[in-house]
Amino acid sequence: MLEALIDKTLSDDGLPPLTLLDRALGAYLGLAIGDALGATVEFMTPREIMAKYGTHREIIGGGWLHLKPGQVTDDTTMALALGDAIVKARGWDLREVAEHYVAWMRAKPVDCGATCRRGIRRYMLEGSLEAPQNEGDAGNGAVMRNLPAVLGFLNDEATMLAHTLAQGRVTHGHRLSDLANVALARMTAALLRGQGMEAARAIADELAATEPRFSTERYRGAATGYIVDTLQTVLYHFFTHDDFESYLLAVVNRGDDADTTGALAGMLAGARFGLRALPRRWLRALDPDMRHRIEVQTRQLLSLHTGIGGRSGDPLAGAAAP
Repeated sequence: MLEALIDKTLSDDGLPPLTLLDRALGAYLGLAIGDALGATVEFMTPREIMAKYGTHREIIGGGWLHLKPGQVTDDTTMALALGDAIVKARGWDLREVAEHYVAWMRAKPVDCGATCRRGIRRYMLEGSLEAPQNEGDAGNGAVMRNLPAVLGFLNDEATMLAHTLAQGRVTHGHRLSDLANVALARMTAALLRGQGMEAARAIADELAATEPRFSTERYRGAATGYIVDTLQTVLYHFFTHDDFESYLLAVVNRGDDADTTGALAGMLAGARFGLRALPRRWLRALDPDMRHRIEVQTRQLLSLHTGIGGRSGDPLAGAAAP
């Protein structure tokens, strides 16, 4: 049961060191939670959210996509497609990644962003694995799906970042997308390794120094799909909240592209705080099949290059989804 999976991370004093698997499951399940929670209020303004929900707090589905409670969007399902490609290749094969994106789109996902759709169709027609530079490609679609590249290549940062850029450029040809993708990959990896907020802050500061538009000091509350707005929303609240739930609620209640800002916030907070910090009511609300796929894929990805994730040697190993 899921409760047993979480309880295995707790000792008598309640505060054992977090394992890598605990942080990885926290990140991936956190991504799905943020996606499902935020999708309800996607494209709403904060004032509209307040008028309808007060503070939007629960995974209830609905929204413009008319989702079932616990259903996720393209943020989670496209990440799973990337992860499946990595697992199938037992490493990295960019053409396999592109083919999985094609299969994902052909399966008629509940949503597919215009830039992702355009890039996948270009690959289908031309076989090209990199989108040309395009001023219209500064969206967040490459960033939202990248977690499997971090998990699969966590022990080799140079390789991880090369694959991060490669998978993103299949659909997004823009410097800002590249910068954000690399920064979030580095930040997530640092949190998964237990390097904490100091390391995360240093990476965010480095990004802002490279491209001042990403500075959270410039944040004015916009949470659109433009990658600068997305990352500012996610990082501003990340550095001003100290627990998973309050952070995620602050992000999704900004509205606009709330499924993606929520997914990225859940990913970072899950990597920071681990599986045990995810509110159980939100875990229970996720679609059980989706939750199970995430748990299985997380272990598969970690096993490829770290040897972690199997049924022995880790206090979380062997626990099944309910």
